[in-house]
Amino acid sequence: MGSEIERDLERQIVMTHERFVAAMQARVPAMSAEQKERYFGVLAALVGRLEDRDKSLRIILQETMAEAGPLLLQELGR
Repeated sequence: MGSEIERDLERQIVMTHERFVAAMQARVPAMSAEQKERYFGVLAALVGRLEDRDKSLRIILQETMAEAGPLLLQELGR
């Protein structure tokens, strides 16, 4: 990938992260305590995995989906 294209993609990723944070900050106050607890659990685990630079993103996604999958299905069933 050309360095200009890669820099643009990185810029778009940062912008999308910022949009995600803003969107969740707007949603969290309306969430129930149980939803906040589940969201925090999944988010904290994901961030912890991402901080482990020895883990590949593939492994991180596999572990996160295995942990979060049942919670997502539970939330969808409500």
